[in-house]
Amino acid sequence: MWATERVWDEAVGLPRIEEGEEVAPKDARELSKLFFDRLRTLEEGSPEYHYTRNTLIEMNLALVHYVAGRYRNRGNGQLEDIVQVGTLGLIKAIDRFDRGRGHEFVSYAVPCILGEIKRHFRDTSWAVHVPRRLQELRVALTKSQERLSSTLGREPTVRELAADLAMSEEQILEGIMAANGYAARPLDAPNVLNEGDEPNKNGRSLADILGHSDPAIEAFENAHALAPLIAALDERDRRIIELRFGQEMTQDEIGSALGISQMHVSRLLSRTLVRLREGLLARE
Repeated sequence: MWATERVWDEAVGLPRIEEGEEVAPKDARELSKLFFDRLRTLEEGSPEYHYTRNTLIEMNLALVHYVAGRYRNRGNGQLEDIVQVGTLGLIKAIDRFDRGRGHEFVSYAVPCILGEIKRHFRDTSWAVHVPRRLQELRVALTKSQERLSSTLGREPTVRELAADLAMSEEQILEGIMAANGYAARPLDAPNVLNEGDEPNKNGRSLADILGHSDPAIEAFENAHALAPLIAALDERDRRIIELRFGQEMTQDEIGSALGISQMHVSRLLSRTLVRLREGLLARE
């Protein structure tokens, strides 16, 4: 007798499993054989088919958690995301499995789940686009670093990595720089110096340390807001603004160009700037 209550459903000819995830792994293996045999005889899309297929998925989710657990520290570290991807691999395995070939479902499903998870990391782990050769170089560098660290008792130098991989130091440095694009951290994440360190006690985030206001953004916003205000000026005032700030001419040079005195240019410029400033403030 299985952990769940064994209630036979006459329409399906299978035990009614209320909580598939609670079925013990040993029982799940035996039950899966019955469910697979029945699944192949049911019409796809029927209620009986959905019950049988969904129960197979639920009973075998332990396989997904087993495989996903090996990758909990990869990528963004979100085990829930990895489980979802692994579940997709499980579903594909269930849809493709043929018990008539004499294979155990576990031996068929695990590679499917593993392949789906690896494909997920291959396609999504890099935070920025990096050429395939650099992605492959990162893998080779990681293995070389682990191998040399074990032998040397310390982190290997660039020269030692280059010798181990039969590459130039420039190629190794390129690979190390490219590896920085493997995973991204949110700017509001707690600041840590190295992987595994405790978060900064004062609660400062990466944005507090690395982030700053870009003056170019403010300049762009101001220019965008000024455009209609400048367009509303008369031709002489627009000309003075263009000569002063576009061509960076002095007031004397502007006066000579327009045939007026430097003092007159100063008064006109001051009046125009006040008008533009008031127009900006009125828009805020």
